[in-house]
Amino acid sequence: MGDSDELQRIIDEVVVPNAADVDVSGRFPGEAVAALRPTGLLGLAGSEAGLGPAADVLRRIAAHCGSTAMVVLMHYAASVVIEHHGPDDVRRSIAAGEHLATLAFSEQGSRSHFWAPQGTATATGDDAVRLDAAKSWVTSAADADSYVWSSQPLEGEGPMTLWLVPSGTEGLTVGGRFDGLGLRGNGSVPVVASAVLVDRRSMLGDDGAGLDVALAEVLPWFLVLSAAFSVGLMEAVTAETGQHLRSTRLEHLDERLADQPLVRVDHARMRLATDQAAALLSDTLAALETGRDDAMLRVLEVKAAAGEAAIAVTDLAMKVCGGAAFRKELGIERRFRDARAARVMAPTTDALLDFVGRAINGLPLL
Repeated sequence: MGDSDELQRIIDEVVVPNAADVDVSGRFPGEAVAALRPTGLLGLAGSEAGLGPAADVLRRIAAHCGSTAMVVLMHYAASVVIEHHGPDDVRRSIAAGEHLATLAFSEQGSRSHFWAPQGTATATGDDAVRLDAAKSWVTSAADADSYVWSSQPLEGEGPMTLWLVPSGTEGLTVGGRFDGLGLRGNGSVPVVASAVLVDRRSMLGDDGAGLDVALAEVLPWFLVLSAAFSVGLMEAVTAETGQHLRSTRLEHLDERLADQPLVRVDHARMRLATDQAAALLSDTLAALETGRDDAMLRVLEVKAAAGEAAIAVTDLAMKVCGGAAFRKELGIERRFRDARAARVMAPTTDALLDFVGRAINGLPLL
């Protein structure tokens, strides 16, 4: 059985049956993560397969459970850094599906400006480094095995240094459960480091070069996978809306909802926006794979475009399906809530639009 078939089996047997409860209860989707571990799919960021297959995994999972998809997304984004700069044993563990990683970038002091960490790294002698920080949102915080952690530089020049920090390290405190509007099972809570000691060899890349690593390695994966998340969500909502329109009747007119012209127009708008976002995602992947000159511009565009499209599409779905969409059995209101996370997840839509504006005007991003 191929990876695609195995993923579909996990979606059908594990992700779909648990999606509604993960959302209602706000619990971590542990069953889905456990089912993915032995398949090799969690190791895609360290394989030769590249970003395309990972984007396909995200798109397919996000169609059914946004929380599970976000956990996998952040694992991939962190795994890219570990693959390039981390120790062999952790890389092998990730490839074997035995290690769940995540990013710990955003902080209370700089919020969505991940490129300006306020947390510090201080040399303490004997190659030990002390980390102190108040991370504001860390996906899978209580369930990940390690964090790709940002801090101010230890000694070097530059705005940021990255570290591999095991989640069980003494001095780390994980906040309470996440109770948010959407992505309710993604386990995104604060993590505070108070005199956390790590080995200097835990540094990922050069001291002070963390922002370069984030922009060159993390950002393409995070932005493209975020777009894949939005596309998968839109595809599911558009399909579910169509099923509702074709199966629901206006008995006094002896017509289906799909027989109403204005309803069809709105559904067509949903399909158009979904297809446009999917096309931009495909073009972005092609630009990266072929090394096109506009590859980074596409990377900066794709999350913002797909995220805003997902908000518009889910808003139309709520309108087109009417009161039925407000009930949880359709699954539309859950996707409506999940879609809104893209706008505020760093880099936010506004930040990305500013980056795009800078790029097309020949200005530095930061």
